[in-house]
Amino acid sequence: MRTILMFITLIFSFALQGQSDFDSKKLDAYLDLLEKNNKANLTVAISKGNELIYEKHAGFLSSKLEKRIDSNTKFRIGSISKTFTAVVIFQLIEEGKLAIDTKLSEFYPDFKNGDKITIAELLNHSSGIHNFTADPDFPSYAAHRKSKEELLAIMQLMPSDFEPKSKTSYSNSGYILLGLIIEKVSGKTYTQNVEERIIKKLSLPNTAYGDKIELEKNEAESMIFQGGKWIQYPLEWDMSIPFSAGALVSTPGDLNQFMHALFNNKLVSEVSIKKMQEVKGNLGHGIFPVPFYARSAFGHNGHIDSFDSGSYYFKDDDVNFTVLTSGITIGYNDILVGVLSIYFNMPYELPDYSASPIELAADKLPAYEGDFASNIFPLDIIVKVSGSTLTAQATGQNAFPLTPYSNIEFRFDAAGIVLLFGGTEDAVDYSSFVLKQGGQQYPFRKK
Repeated sequence: MRTILMFITLIFSFALQGQSDFDSKKLDAYLDLLEKNNKANLTVAISKGNELIYEKHAGFLSSKLEKRIDSNTKFRIGSISKTFTAVVIFQLIEEGKLAIDTKLSEFYPDFKNGDKITIAELLNHSSGIHNFTADPDFPSYAAHRKSKEELLAIMQLMPSDFEPKSKTSYSNSGYILLGLIIEKVSGKTYTQNVEERIIKKLSLPNTAYGDKIELEKNEAESMIFQGGKWIQYPLEWDMSIPFSAGALVSTPGDLNQFMHALFNNKLVSEVSIKKMQEVKGNLGHGIFPVPFYARSAFGHNGHIDSFDSGSYYFKDDDVNFTVLTSGITIGYNDILVGVLSIYFNMPYELPDYSASPIELAADKLPAYEGDFASNIFPLDIIVKVSGSTLTAQATGQNAFPLTPYSNIEFRFDAAGIVLLFGGTEDAVDYSSFVLKQGGQQYPFRKK
């Protein structure tokens, strides 16, 4: 149920390319390629002006391979649920039942720092409340039902990570508390609030508070690829655990409709939307910004069990994208880059999955080391050996491992990055490489 703050491209593009009719056949081919090569079980929907203009599904409902994913297949959406929770909170604020600066201590006076933590800090993850799902003992009870009182007791025993407002750190705990506050203020359950205020209002037929996965109800099974085949993921969270931080299930069509309604003032006012988009530490109040070249979207993503999800609205283009997966063997970010690149007519080569990684002798790796720069890319990249692995690190970024596919080609699949050194297989030019990502190419030379 973590958030994945995706840096979709390493940099913003210097020129915004226009988008007219996109190549839907290329997008079909890309998603077919993912399924054929066991890279993902997924469903994708794109809506323009709240009208569905593209939808495709790749893969099967479960590891039994008996039924394919379809438009009504429900996926666990994890932390996208937080956006629903935030919407209900802002609705209650607009009704005068809460204020953005209402203190946590008004509801839970014994909670540590409760007199310093407001609704705003819970929404934008600056409360300092420790994230209970990050605790080492969390997996031991993730699959077991817990009452709301038990969840509250667990969180109250945790120390604060920092003083409220001093910084941000993603916390599922804060959104559990927001769900509990919704129930106290409204006198109704969290589920009733979401159903009455959002689901029924927008007529979202496939969105609900989740329960144990049932294939008979067209609910996608959580899967991993192991031993050459898809198998059921061994741990299924009990949905009492994520509660208002991540317990909803939905479909791409429903989520596109929800996001469009949200950003077009159908659920909350323009004032509330602006507050939701106020960012601290790259986190807004229930949503966050996602850059894609010169464009920028707002939305949320999620991860629970083996499900990865994301739903984003590009306001300037009035277009929604939702990609839901029930099992992937590559980075979710890589898939999203492919979908967005093809839709926005950015240069994008379909990935080649025919190649296999190779092993390079440890004594060969030091030859690739160096500090590289590009005259069209603003960051330097340092390539060095770490243990028995070659790594790359862009200025100000974390280092990432490079997997060799030949003497000159190295990949970091989680971000769709390829480093292609110069020369040939038999005569490598260690002084230069081309960085490929998202259909773009950037030449680098060793300083």
